[in-house]
Amino acid sequence: MEQKLISYVFPLLLGFFITLFFTPLWIRKAKKAGISGRDIHKLSKQEVAESGGVAVLFGFIVGVLFYVAINTFYFHSMKNIVEIFAMISSVLIIGFIGFIDDLLGWKIGLTKKMRLLLLAFASIPLVVINVGVSTMMGIEFGVIYPLILVPIGIMGASATFNFIAGYNGLEASQGILILSALAIVSFLTGNGWLSFICLAMVVCLATFYVFNKYPARVFPGDILTYSVGALIAIASILGNFEKIAVFFFTPYIIETFLKIRGGLKKESFAKVNSDGSLEMPYKKFYGLEHIAIYILRKIKKDGKVYENEVVFAINLFQIAVILIGFALFGGGLNDLQ
Repeated sequence: MEQKLISYVFPLLLGFFITLFFTPLWIRKAKKAGISGRDIHKLSKQEVAESGGVAVLFGFIVGVLFYVAINTFYFHSMKNIVEIFAMISSVLIIGFIGFIDDLLGWKIGLTKKMRLLLLAFASIPLVVINVGVSTMMGIEFGVIYPLILVPIGIMGASATFNFIAGYNGLEASQGILILSALAIVSFLTGNGWLSFICLAMVVCLATFYVFNKYPARVFPGDILTYSVGALIAIASILGNFEKIAVFFFTPYIIETFLKIRGGLKKESFAKVNSDGSLEMPYKKFYGLEHIAIYILRKIKKDGKVYENEVVFAINLFQIAVILIGFALFGGGLNDLQ
């Protein structure tokens, strides 16, 4: 118990303080460097610092490395070191890909094919260590699992986690909810180290959320959404609880179908009225954000919907999905220990 407290608490605190220190620093430097974007759901359309995920990723990586250092130097334990470094390598590569996308701008960015190819490439550190359990739903996939299914899973989660986005605090809060749920799943399945990994990102995201919530002082950028999406996939693969993780990802699966409906060209942004309220930008739904706006306009007496309410509604839906997931799959988690 003492080992767990020491190896968990201090790295989490380190990740917290690093993110807390570097986020405002990044905001100042990014604005000076012109790495900023318009907050399109505000009437003023003010410029906000972009790519704030840099601070989150830095805090997360340093926190995890400090966890490794405590276990190797103080407790002389090398358990799960290979998996941790493979995970760090993949997350860093994916974060770098996201940062390139941020620098090029969302109107230019990487092409869809190039982005998917690079995200699949980022799974190589996990592929080479033959990560995960190749048997799923009673089917033995053998070498197909690490060579094909693992890259597809990481690529898919990284790319689609970027779909539910564009509203102050949305990406960070969604990451907090899903990774907190996966931390609980990891703990229940006897993967304490993996629970720490998830919590390390949760702490950094929660710290970043203070600056990213409505009204945002910084945007997360693809560097954050790609990294968080990848970590969700990697954690489920390392912990062998893909089924419940996929269920937690239900909002993003729905969002993907809605985006495909619009030919991957329709955006999740809303139309801003003169009073700052939001309304549907299209006649059809092309994202959960649009559905949230539609429902909120129906149930609110004044019919006015604001950005923070859209975020709250989507988060509420995500919480409901997580609770249902635990109800459906929670009984089988003991079998994974």
